[in-house]
Amino acid sequence: MNTAVTPVADAHAAPAHCPNCDTVLTGQFCSHCGQEAILHHASVGEFLHEFVGHYVALEGKLWGTVMRLLFRPGLLTLEYIRGRRVRFVQPLRLYLTLSLLFFALLKFSGTFSPGMTEGNEAPQEHAAVATKTAEKAQSKVQDKAPEETRIDIDGNEKLKSYLDGWPAARHQLDAFDKLPSAEKIKVFQNGFYHYAPYAIFALMPVFALLLKVLYLGSGRRFGDHLLFALHTNAFAYFIFILMLLVPWGLVQFVLWCWLLGYLPWAMRRVYNSGRGTTFLRWLLLMSFYTILIGLAVAGSMLAGIMAIGH
Repeated sequence: MNTAVTPVADAHAAPAHCPNCDTVLTGQFCSHCGQEAILHHASVGEFLHEFVGHYVALEGKLWGTVMRLLFRPGLLTLEYIRGRRVRFVQPLRLYLTLSLLFFALLKFSGTFSPGMTEGNEAPQEHAAVATKTAEKAQSKVQDKAPEETRIDIDGNEKLKSYLDGWPAARHQLDAFDKLPSAEKIKVFQNGFYHYAPYAIFALMPVFALLLKVLYLGSGRRFGDHLLFALHTNAFAYFIFILMLLVPWGLVQFVLWCWLLGYLPWAMRRVYNSGRGTTFLRWLLLMSFYTILIGLAVAGSMLAGIMAIGH
């Protein structure tokens, strides 16, 4: 009696057609949709490889991206403009990954302080000194003319008067005033960690617009300026991450020096301008951008106030 033996299909053999779009396969990847020809069974290892390889992009091209980003200012932008893109991590992915990592490390390290600490609630002896000082100041004010004695009892009174037409905002500010100092700190911190990443990311087109104005007539398109903004700000996040991970005085000093010198160096390489004009443009760019960053951070903390109770 002859028993027919059914051949066992090779699990590692490539199928004749793409499982995704049914296109005839001629290589390791589908020429139509790009999917791999040989699919592995779902496993923890496969999921980890997908996350590491495709989201964080920790593969071969990450090394070349990081080396150019850190030690060759502006070169990564030029490579991308010249069309050499597949070998490097995409600019937006690079920026978002480093931004996410920085704010996560900043939050877990607890190094962000909104300008006030729980220790600002002075001990009783300090409070007594402050009370005596206030009494002396009040006695001096009472000796002045009535028109000169108009002082705010609460520092937020003027702000509250501006919010009379915005009852919801006024309500949130009143709720914030009733919180103890420790809770106020948490409100500012929560607002910063939740909204600052979005606010700073929204400044990338503004950064590019400033470059567009500073380099009028350079022939660079707005997309080139935006690309430069993503790369240079990704570099800044990378340096800040190193500062959080290596809190040594000498190392941080070196990192700060490299951070300050990086941007004008990158500007010279990408825009091919002289030292003097580059320095002037860098000075104007950083002056405006520093103000915008400050407003974004302040706005994110104010957004934390508006989120109280929600």
